[in-house]
Amino acid sequence: PGTEVIEKHGGLHGFMGWTRPILTDSGGFQVFSLGAMRKITEEGAKFASPINGDKLMLTPEASMRIQRALNSDIVMVFDECTPYPATEAEARQSMELSLRWSARSHAAYYREPPPGSLFGIVQGGCFPHLRRESAQVVASMGLPGIAVGGVSVGEPTEEMHHIVRQMGPLLPEAVPHYLMGVGTLREMAIAVANGFDLFDCVIPTRLGRHGAALVGGERWNLKNARFRHDHTSLDGSCPCLACRQHSRAYLHHLIKSEELLGKILLSLHNITQLVRFTSAMGQAIEDGCFAED
Repeated sequence: PGTEVIEKHGGLHGFMGWTRPILTDSGGFQVFSLGAMRKITEEGAKFASPINGDKLMLTPEASMRIQRALNSDIVMVFDECTPYPATEAEARQSMELSLRWSARSHAAYYREPPPGSLFGIVQGGCFPHLRRESAQVVASMGLPGIAVGGVSVGEPTEEMHHIVRQMGPLLPEAVPHYLMGVGTLREMAIAVANGFDLFDCVIPTRLGRHGAALVGGERWNLKNARFRHDHTSLDGSCPCLACRQHSRAYLHHLIKSEELLGKILLSLHNITQLVRFTSAMGQAIEDGCFAED
């Protein structure tokens, strides 16, 4: 809708009617996803609008201005998401640019009393010494939260696990740790075991939009003909609307008919599964019996 429309509602909370916390990203990953449509300079990112082709420039200062207008609770510094694969020289150049942009983001966001909390982002690709160097600089900024970015961008899963296990002990203990772009169950469990607290991922709704449901840790394709005459609930232990009120056969029908309701119900179910999983991890931590496996 544009920043002006949201700002006139007092920010995203008023615009969406949502009273709980909201996190906004800086646009760094979104610019990264544009590929050849963008050009990175010291000033910021130049790119063509994927909507109408307009030439745009996003800088750390512009990102902070927009996020202040959105009135989000957690705000991310503007960074460059390091691609995979990247050479050590490319990863260092990208990491150092992100650190300079982080300093500019900090100056711009705290120029006036902040409406939320600014989190820093650690980059460095798949190179441990660059990640360590980035973490030291970001931690020294004294921000209220710290994130690890540049994972889940095409690297092998084992490489992501290595980065997570390496970074956890290097992050300051007194602030929340945020692993960006990760939302699969095993990866979250490994991250939580290594000190991460916060995640974001499009997987629950992306799966739902494509007719897939998370059930018992598996992905079920509701387009499959085996569900056509299955009148049981999707998951008898799940409290979501899809499981409480509808059968697998009905959900199969909605998905096969490309009804929007089917995508909504499966998205709600998948989000509920992630909430239940993270709640279970929290309970296991309280009970002293949590392990990544």
